[in-house]
Amino acid sequence: MKNYLNSSFQRILNDQELFLFYKGRVALYALLKTMGVGPGDEVLMPAYTCVVVPNAVKYLGAMPRYVDIELPSFSVKPEVLASAIKPATKAVTCQNTYGLSYGVDSIAAICRERGIYSIEDCTHGFGGTYKGKSNGSYCDAAFYSSQWNKPFSTGIGGYALVNNDALRESFAAYAASLPQPSLKTQAMLWTLMRVRNLISPGTYYAFVDAYRFLSKHNLVTGSSSGQELISTDMPPDYLMTMSGVQKRAAVKSLARLPELNALRKANGALYTAHLAKAGLNHVDPALHDDHLFLKYPLLVKDRETFTAKAKEAHIPLGDWFCSALHPIEGDLTPWDFDTSLYPNAVFAAAHVVNLPADTRAPEKVLDFVDKNMSLIFDKTVDGRIANS
Repeated sequence: MKNYLNSSFQRILNDQELFLFYKGRVALYALLKTMGVGPGDEVLMPAYTCVVVPNAVKYLGAMPRYVDIELPSFSVKPEVLASAIKPATKAVTCQNTYGLSYGVDSIAAICRERGIYSIEDCTHGFGGTYKGKSNGSYCDAAFYSSQWNKPFSTGIGGYALVNNDALRESFAAYAASLPQPSLKTQAMLWTLMRVRNLISPGTYYAFVDAYRFLSKHNLVTGSSSGQELISTDMPPDYLMTMSGVQKRAAVKSLARLPELNALRKANGALYTAHLAKAGLNHVDPALHDDHLFLKYPLLVKDRETFTAKAKEAHIPLGDWFCSALHPIEGDLTPWDFDTSLYPNAVFAAAHVVNLPADTRAPEKVLDFVDKNMSLIFDKTVDGRIANS
């Protein structure tokens, strides 16, 4: 089955081999470890990401350092990242936020010139492209996620791609050394996949709330364990390879990926045209070619009210990222994050919602938008950004 999966992945990633892991964050940890990241080193990353990214750095005894994003791309400008590189910088991660690949070739070139490693965070971008090449093609390595609500899903899962020949052999050996998840964990995953198939727009919010509560308290196999959300110590059973349950789910899910990605791109274009016509903030059309539209980001004035209205209307909004280090709300100092230094990331995290990009009923979403325009920032977002 692993060979079949790799042949499926290779068709999408231009004949390159992927290494399989229990979660995408484990793939990142394995890459950083193979690159020799450790105490005294720093890893640069966007100041708008998931907490599991700096966690992987902290688990190795290194320090995460952050670079503020720009709006409306929700991405880091290559020249800003270049100015943040210091003598202690060992590696850089660049991120396909919401499915957008942005300045990846420039970031990879900067890292080569400075003699540091580059890693593409493709957890939102599997199946997408940047300047005609598959996401993950430009940097020394890339990692992907197939967690719930990613481009394709295995419930929980992750992958790594190694482009740097000098790293591949040692990385493959480390990946092969990791254990399988327990039978209990696999059984719980199988059960969750079956339950998830029952989700509808009417049950979406109840399921998400219940799942996150149970995951936080370690009562189910969740995207993040409770310890990952309160501590920078590696949780037990973190370092694992992909199970048979996940591989079987991948085979089924991959078959639908081209259709889903085409739907996401079409809905992204539809949302942009509608929002732009109304003078509201939107994804710049100039970015569409390099955007997978896993989620469609929209900045709103009052997220709590907007989300409450969406629940009433059965519109399944996403909340990536509800924090600059999603999903941590409150004190971010354990992750070496000073909120005063990254105003754009903090602003975005306080105001962003995600319109559903894989919906078969985009007209219902746009009708909801029309009825709640007063809650949506215009294209200048209080003077912070300007759409073309």
